[in-house]
Amino acid sequence: MEKIAEIKAVLESADIAELPFLLEQYASDERAGVKKLLEKGQKKLDAYAAELERTENMKIYERKYWDYSYICGIDEVGRGPLAGPVVAAAVILPKECNILYINDSKQLTEQKREELYDQIMEQAVAVGVGIVSQERIDEINILQATFEAMRQAVGKLSVTPDLLLNDAVTIPELPMKQVPIIKGDAKSISIAAASIIAKVTRDRMMVELDRFYPEYGFAGNKGYGSQVHIQALKEIGPCKLHRRTFIKNFCPETEQE
Repeated sequence: MEKIAEIKAVLESADIAELPFLLEQYASDERAGVKKLLEKGQKKLDAYAAELERTENMKIYERKYWDYSYICGIDEVGRGPLAGPVVAAAVILPKECNILYINDSKQLTEQKREELYDQIMEQAVAVGVGIVSQERIDEINILQATFEAMRQAVGKLSVTPDLLLNDAVTIPELPMKQVPIIKGDAKSISIAAASIIAKVTRDRMMVELDRFYPEYGFAGNKGYGSQVHIQALKEIGPCKLHRRTFIKNFCPETEQE
């Protein structure tokens, strides 16, 4: 008879597809320790089934517009920070995309976003990223800068989409059909994938920029108005990464610049 520790090792190392067979194999073992392991294994299976269902539910718009050849999800990150660019991503996933755990990037841990970023980049039909600087944001306002970043992202795709699924907005100056979806990053797998690509791209940029401007804490706050960031603004003033139109309450002198 196998030791409980051995059974534990087998179950923990098993692929999800192997679990049903293993649970059945050990079902007749009456030892309390084994029963606990089987309960844990069943919970893992149940969680996996729930994630499969959730992911399928996020494909509702992709299914609705199935006849379109290239369905592209678009989302942006960085409309609210006091510093740094706004970043948009455009992602075309395969028709049968089986990447689990894709979700609104705000609902994911940093580690999970990084993992999904790699999976999306590997499996996507095409990915485009648009980046619009803080200077441009000040020049044309954040909404127009966001649209500009989105157009850039679409323009950098290796194939031309014939349908855009957007998170809540309609992007001016694009010829293809667009479907704005309220809270789309939680309802469409394509938009959610774009939100992950945009978020990871911008976060990596801000971590890198923190090396040059460590006093503002960009690696941690990503340019948003954290207490550390605002205190640094008040004490030492802005750097070239700051959006002058966003920091007037903290640095009134920027209005004269």
